[in-house]
Amino acid sequence: MSSPQRYAAVVVGAGPAGLAVVGNLLERQIGGRIAWVDPSFQAGRINKKYREVPSNTKVSLFQAYAKAVQPFRTVIDTTPKPNAFTTMTKLDPDQGCSLHYAADLCKMLTEGITKRDDVYACCGVVTKADLAENQSQWTIYIKSYETLSEVQVLAPRLILCTGSSPTFVPIPVPGLSIQKLDLDVVLKPTELFGALPADSPQTVAVIGASHSAILALMNLVNLARSSHPKLQIKWFTRHALRYAEYKDGWILRDNTGLKGLAAAWAREQLEDNRLPQSEAGRFIEKIDCSGGRETAQYQAHLPSCTHIVQAVGFTRDPLPALSRAGRPLEPQFNHQTGGFCDQDGQVIKGLYGAGIAFPERVVDPYKNVSLNVGLWKFMSFLKRVCPSWVSA
Repeated sequence: MSSPQRYAAVVVGAGPAGLAVVGNLLERQIGGRIAWVDPSFQAGRINKKYREVPSNTKVSLFQAYAKAVQPFRTVIDTTPKPNAFTTMTKLDPDQGCSLHYAADLCKMLTEGITKRDDVYACCGVVTKADLAENQSQWTIYIKSYETLSEVQVLAPRLILCTGSSPTFVPIPVPGLSIQKLDLDVVLKPTELFGALPADSPQTVAVIGASHSAILALMNLVNLARSSHPKLQIKWFTRHALRYAEYKDGWILRDNTGLKGLAAAWAREQLEDNRLPQSEAGRFIEKIDCSGGRETAQYQAHLPSCTHIVQAVGFTRDPLPALSRAGRPLEPQFNHQTGGFCDQDGQVIKGLYGAGIAFPERVVDPYKNVSLNVGLWKFMSFLKRVCPSWVSA
């Protein structure tokens, strides 16, 4: 058996964050080839699940992401036109856009980066990784989809961009019989159309008041006013609608407030002074769960619902099994450096993370703490922390 190949870094995941990591490492001339591992190299969940979602990011920030590092600029310059980048330049830079534009851009950049001689693109999944005792030397085990075998590689840096999926929390209603609707399905109108019967009464419970919750309500209302006239919606929310507010040089509730199309629709259709008379109000019954009434309201209203969709956040997808000298590691992410500590608070050498699973923590001028999620936010974070990853 041949000895394991050595790489300067192994990057796990080829969504927008993994792509940004590879671009930054290449720009900094890390001193060796990069192994990049992903099942498909098709821009992750933004392409697979969210192409039909309207962005809460301006087009100009997607363009800034694409031009942030030289390896990306080289791909843009060498890709025949028209391409995903030139298509995006025709959009209004100060407005949002459908995420299929961003997904196509990431796919184009990924295709260009994987052709480089200094990148080994491995279709597969990382199953486990072991850190040598007192060294920054990882042995990484990859289940290759190309060879249908296990591949071992060695690297001083392992970077996890493994993504997250919609959260589903237990509902405190004993004996409740209700069908779960995946948030990803509700955010994809072409798939949602076939997920609900059109010819019989259906009542969908929507939990939450975030950006994704508002988009879920909007898609369900569009269904009710067209192909599914017997559809009704019960909207469970604990607080008033919250909007991003543009201040002098910064944005209040940048990561938590409604923006773009979702904000405009919510203001017009869902505010308490609008809902009773709005078109959305024909189909939506708002259930106030504030003041600790959540459980009581669930118990009172959910039994009359046929389906439930939860828009209550995202949960980190499972990680590879990580160990040091064979002993299991429980990595704790450092939201400032992008590194990790073990269960004893000691830095885990050569282990880093980025993306929605491992975002930067930020504090605004009003001392509000939030997590930075978005293509340009991933890129900004990586441009700040990658130099220390390379020098370490």
